[in-house]
Amino acid sequence: MSAEQNGRTSPVLIVEDDLALQKQIKWSLDRFESVTASDRESALLMFRRHQPAVVTMDLGLPPDPDSVSEGFALLEQMLGIDPSVKVIVLTGQNDQSNALRAVALGAYDFLAKPFEPDILTLTIERAYRLAELQAENRRLQALHQPDALAGLITRDADMLRICRTVERVASSDATVLLLGESGTGKEVLAQGLHTASKRSGRFVAINCAAIPENLLESELFGYEKGAFTGAGKTTQGKIETAHAGTLMLDEIGDLPHSLQAKLLRFLQQRTIERIGGRNEIPVDVRVVGATHQDLKNLIAEGRFREDLYYRLAEIVIDIPPLRARAGDPVMLAQAMLRRFAQEQRRTGLGFSEDALRAIEKHSWPGNVRELLNAVKRASIMADADRITCADLGLPLPEQAGEVGAVSDLDLRTVREAAERQAIVAALARSNGNILKAAEILGVSRPTLYDLMRRLAIK
Repeated sequence: MSAEQNGRTSPVLIVEDDLALQKQIKWSLDRFESVTASDRESALLMFRRHQPAVVTMDLGLPPDPDSVSEGFALLEQMLGIDPSVKVIVLTGQNDQSNALRAVALGAYDFLAKPFEPDILTLTIERAYRLAELQAENRRLQALHQPDALAGLITRDADMLRICRTVERVASSDATVLLLGESGTGKEVLAQGLHTASKRSGRFVAINCAAIPENLLESELFGYEKGAFTGAGKTTQGKIETAHAGTLMLDEIGDLPHSLQAKLLRFLQQRTIERIGGRNEIPVDVRVVGATHQDLKNLIAEGRFREDLYYRLAEIVIDIPPLRARAGDPVMLAQAMLRRFAQEQRRTGLGFSEDALRAIEKHSWPGNVRELLNAVKRASIMADADRITCADLGLPLPEQAGEVGAVSDLDLRTVREAAERQAIVAALARSNGNILKAAEILGVSRPTLYDLMRRLAIK
């Protein structure tokens, strides 16, 4: 029975440099699908390629099989890649101290050589059951926890790193500065920071460029009754409203210079005074700044305070434009079209091949916002079920073109970069359907799965 037949999706990895013993272990584990390796380098390659849930390994590996250094190095590397992997160490009869050291480092169990095949099989069965229970537990926990970045759709490696940064930073109270062109998703990330932070207060956003200077101070800090003509009652500002929550200061590069000193004082002391008031009011709020401008240039021009910049820039996240996110334009367009088609009850809507190529080729200077408007307009105006370039307002793309350009001339690097770009593009076009993506690429589904594992494409 293979690991697949047992409800498992990964084989057992057998790491053993003695080929005769390697064959014996493989033979004794005929109930399981298995792959083998004889040294640390090949073991890591097979580990990344097959992502096994269970590994059996000898600690004595080439180039120095009499030492355990290679074995322990491999154990630490595998656990670093996947802390949930169950590693069963096979040791000599008189090597219990190293076996215990391996367990202390994170190995699941150890068995002494010569081992009993039935005992090894039972140990592997137990390891698989534990791995499956832990995976199911993680899945159930994920179902009960809201996805802080559910509004963000991406497969781009840089954007995925940004998502991980947001998740790591969220639990702290550090002030975050989001930089990026208009329409790149700064507010989605700011809301994600708030959701992941588990703060009990509200998420409050204010656009510093959209409110006249004479009103912005009262909008931010609030005012007391009678503070100025028309102030008929005491009113909280946005900072107070966001108490115990998150305040997003959008387009903070446009904050008037007269208010920058007052904002800096609040960030330093975490207290405010309403206009016309004399009492200091403590406020617990997480501040997220966002701008499409180059703040360092504004500092050089004397339009933005340097001390305020460094107070805001405790954590800086630079968001790439849509044109730099491989595969994202098509994937986003597909998701948007599904939503708009459902809203307008045009469930048969889809993109033509020319439209998909045009979406891939267009530079999208307005980023996600421009793409959203183009898809929404096309979903309303398209006469047929296939949305064309004309419906999107895009020119017809050239039929031929390179998959990608790579400056590095190392053939392996070039091949992997081209494969990655082609697979990401195929997955975007097929809306994540593995079978359709495999057909586009002209490979079998197992081959595509293997390529995705090797290139770490989720």
